[in-house]
Amino acid sequence: MSQRPGTPSLLRAINDRSALELLLTAGPLTRVDLGRLTGLSKVTASQLLARLQERGLVEVVGTRSAGRGPSAEVYAVRPGCSYSIGVELNPDLAVAGVADVTGAVVGQVSQPLDGGPEPKRLIHDMALAAAAEAGIRVADVDDVVIGMPGVVDPTSGDIELSFDLPGWHRGLRDLLAADLGCDVAFENDVNLAAVAERAEGAARDVDDMVLLWVGRGVGLAVVLSGHLHRGATGAAGEIGYLPMPGVPSPASVERPAKGAFQALVGAGAVDELADEHGILADGAAAAVRAALAGGSAAEGFLRDFSHRLALGVASVCAVVDPALVVMAGEIGAAGGQRLCELVGDDVRRIAPVNPRVVPTAVSSAPVLRGAVLTAVTHAREYLFTTTD
Repeated sequence: MSQRPGTPSLLRAINDRSALELLLTAGPLTRVDLGRLTGLSKVTASQLLARLQERGLVEVVGTRSAGRGPSAEVYAVRPGCSYSIGVELNPDLAVAGVADVTGAVVGQVSQPLDGGPEPKRLIHDMALAAAAEAGIRVADVDDVVIGMPGVVDPTSGDIELSFDLPGWHRGLRDLLAADLGCDVAFENDVNLAAVAERAEGAARDVDDMVLLWVGRGVGLAVVLSGHLHRGATGAAGEIGYLPMPGVPSPASVERPAKGAFQALVGAGAVDELADEHGILADGAAAAVRAALAGGSAAEGFLRDFSHRLALGVASVCAVVDPALVVMAGEIGAAGGQRLCELVGDDVRRIAPVNPRVVPTAVSSAPVLRGAVLTAVTHAREYLFTTTD
């Protein structure tokens, strides 16, 4: 089989990409630093930096003393060479964040939904508002990622099924991309929470992990060999539908919230369990936090809730055997380390697996952060492949 020859333009593109990646992950760097890390000669490193400066991708951000002789210029990727928008959609609220190429958020807006504008108008208006908040134009945005509760077709990237968002349907991806003039992608909200967890939370450097989201709804993200596992139809991780003993099958109820795993650990089920144990609290997450304060009734509540969670976690772990399980979502995170320890013990008694079970370490808006990081990753990929 013939191989593609190493033409000068191809080699330049490879070198430019390596330099940009290094400047983003290890920068700022001097020309000497860049040459040492890439193996390029001083002349080639200088030509590379000049080329990237001409394209507005790299800038000098200072100098560094080099001992004898003049100080060395220090280079970094210019933050404003690319902008991305991440959006988190919930039934009652939408939040959009603008980030530069480094992933730093430079503008954020929110809008209550409550039967508000149709999807195209909503995203259009939020993109305009977020861009204005960041001091840029929508035309400066290279990528938009929208996180939502639902199933996204892994082939087309379009909406297959939306939970609690009836106006969101197949065909919106192309419509929004044409309107905004940039790439637009949808992603399941729990998958995005896992992206944030792997980038900045408890799952850094973990290639095989699952994230269990327990809040108003119940969801799961699965990461295998460092990649999100979406499944053939995008429905991987819909653990709320997992059949469970003692509760109705999803086939026998109108809504999954009334059957299967969702009926055991969803917000309504946790409220009922708290009542059974005499715990008075304003909502399911508050009940979990109250139980952590102690008392025999509280301990019984935590153990019962842990066993319910462990049924679902053990079912997943017996199949994919992850190294790590992250508990997230308003209710799941409320239990902290104590609930995680109980769930881990229960899982080990149910199945021949031994995952670490830990609380989320992304405490603020993990779905939004995952959407922003994913959008930035997409934008960087475009940047890296168009440097020649």
